[in-house]
Amino acid sequence: MNKTGIFGGTFDPVHKGHILTAKKLVEIRKLDKLIFIPCNISPHKTDKSATAAVHRLEMLKLAVQNHPEFDFTDYEIQKGDISYTLNTLEHFSKIYNKIELVIGYDNLVSFHTWREPDKILELADLIVMKRNTDSAIKPLNKYFGKANFVETPVIDVSSTEIRARLKNNSPISDLVPPEVEKYIIENKLYL
Repeated sequence: MNKTGIFGGTFDPVHKGHILTAKKLVEIRKLDKLIFIPCNISPHKTDKSATAAVHRLEMLKLAVQNHPEFDFTDYEIQKGDISYTLNTLEHFSKIYNKIELVIGYDNLVSFHTWREPDKILELADLIVMKRNTDSAIKPLNKYFGKANFVETPVIDVSSTEIRARLKNNSPISDLVPPEVEKYIIENKLYL
């Protein structure tokens, strides 16, 4: 049975931390494919505006192009409006046999606030990326007991940091794939 991972996020921009942890996750979970899904509007960030979807999608395309184990889709962007994981999983469960929803440890802490989290777990196995710097696993909600924890490498980089560095005219070449850096510079993003 094929196992497909679903990895959603804003990816504003996608960075080496996303790619390296995703590679490790594919290896550990023995996934046939990991699909990156940039959200249109994050339900947890409705007060913040993201970079135009066309740019986030293109950067993601560039970042995964040399990784056959990865794919991406514009499903949530094309759907428009707020991107709810439940809707995305309902769509992809019609296409893939076995889905694993990949989230970060910080998302597990607030998972009970997501739209219909129990229904999400009917559609996908919950895979939580946990770094050894995350606090010890203390169940903070009932979903901790339903999660599969995967130890992922500590990559000290964030999209927020990258945007700040670009605003300050600081280098980002060690934080993003070269193709993504070139795209950011050519399109004058995050200035």
